[in-house]
Amino acid sequence: MGNEIQLISDGDGLAVIGNTADVERFLLSEGLPSKDLGLQRLKSVFGTGAAAAQAGSDVAANSGRWMKLTNESAQRVKKFGLMESKTPGVSHAMVGKPGSIKSWLQFEKGAGSFLTNPALLAGAAGIMAQLAMQQTMDEITDYLATIDEKVDDVLRAQKDAVLARMIGVDLMIEETMTIREQVGRVSEVTWSKVQAGPATIAETQAYALRQLDALAEKMEGKTKIGDLATTTKEAESTVRQWLAVLARCFQLQDAIAVLELDRVLDASPEELDGHRLGLKAARQRRLELISRSTERLVARMNAAADSANAKVLLNPVKSPAVVQSSNHVATGVHEFHGRLGIESGRQSSEARRWADAATEARDKALETGAKGVGAARSLGNETLDRAGSVKDKLSSGIAERARRLLGDEEERGGEG
Repeated sequence: MGNEIQLISDGDGLAVIGNTADVERFLLSEGLPSKDLGLQRLKSVFGTGAAAAQAGSDVAANSGRWMKLTNESAQRVKKFGLMESKTPGVSHAMVGKPGSIKSWLQFEKGAGSFLTNPALLAGAAGIMAQLAMQQTMDEITDYLATIDEKVDDVLRAQKDAVLARMIGVDLMIEETMTIREQVGRVSEVTWSKVQAGPATIAETQAYALRQLDALAEKMEGKTKIGDLATTTKEAESTVRQWLAVLARCFQLQDAIAVLELDRVLDASPEELDGHRLGLKAARQRRLELISRSTERLVARMNAAADSANAKVLLNPVKSPAVVQSSNHVATGVHEFHGRLGIESGRQSSEARRWADAATEARDKALETGAKGVGAARSLGNETLDRAGSVKDKLSSGIAERARRLLGDEEERGGEG
């Protein structure tokens, strides 16, 4: 057959390895965007001797490209029937285009070097893990730019000493990543600059999560619409700031993991696969911890929005404000989840339009109006008498104001 290429997946990304022309032809035919895998970094990790020489030859003879797997690209790759390898969490396949056949087909004979050399396969999986984390780091950079939150400013505004140290850790990690880019490896000296950083990052993450938990608890204690309006409005900016800090913490933790894998690749390549799996498990636990706190906050914001919607006619100014603030927070959390790769349990809540809420409340008012209403609050600046002797007037007043409110809303909708 000719044109054989090797596909390797770790669940997060896909590596395509083979002759440069064949790799490019495959990616073009499948419509898959990619970036350089950096296989040349594996040349120096297999020591000396015949086996090392063969491994180096295998690396030199191949080109590698990598892409992050999305739902769409995962479906395209699924048709090639990747099978589990001896490297935990890694699947592979050999595909080719025999003769005049236009489509790429799975090829079972003559498995390529990466599929038969466990050390090379583990090394490739390690590099793939690094690329996946760097992709997330780039997406977080874009996220922070989009929400326009200056993480350093947020940290400086706090009096906690841990948060102050976080700024220094941030600068040192960026410096170390720059050295890595220039040198192509992480030496013992380079690693020593940042090896104490994870503790400070973890403390900062814990602090930010406590701020979100405290806000959720504060929301639980509010029952009056006025109090909810104040608290949810404050939450709009406060939550965005602490989400930015959490995003930066996660970004720096990924950067540390990238540096760790480079250090292990350089010093103890036989431990690379175990270290890769350990980092993946720790990363998943961090995501779950962040998800629990942010989902709890969204649940409290949704409850506030539901409460406000139920009282929309009794408080026509503050109720919509609560709903709007709650949805801003929920939408922000959902975007934050997307950038970190957290699968949200539900989409951000959508506020019911004012007219819809008014219509629902109007119907209830009309239904109960005939039976009498004990009390009602004003709509706008008007005040209705709460005396039981004028309950008929109260009922008709509520119904009439609901009709006018709905009419005004429909008229504005018609003008638009």
